[in-house]
Amino acid sequence: MFTLVIERKAEKFLKNLPQKTRRIIVEKILDLREDPFPKGNKEKLNYPHPPAVYRLHIGRSFTVFYIIETDENVIKILKIMTIENAHKEYSRR
Repeated sequence: MFTLVIERKAEKFLKNLPQKTRRIIVEKILDLREDPFPKGNKEKLNYPHPPAVYRLHIGRSFTVFYIIETDENVIKILKIMTIENAHKEYSRR
């Protein structure tokens, strides 16, 4: 099982969401502890520099970006944002 670490920016985003939305996102993030590797709604992004960044789509509304530190069994949640903002910031690079 992996340990989760949530960066301050991601935590702040979560705290500003409605309670029901926050609960759904937290449940999906907690599922990463069991299996953080890509399949289904998870994908390894094609970035040229380490560490590898992964993304998790949650419904059709939110995206979570994270890295996996396998040697320490840690998952770091880097950012959480709307899918619309994620496409603007990350896609097509």
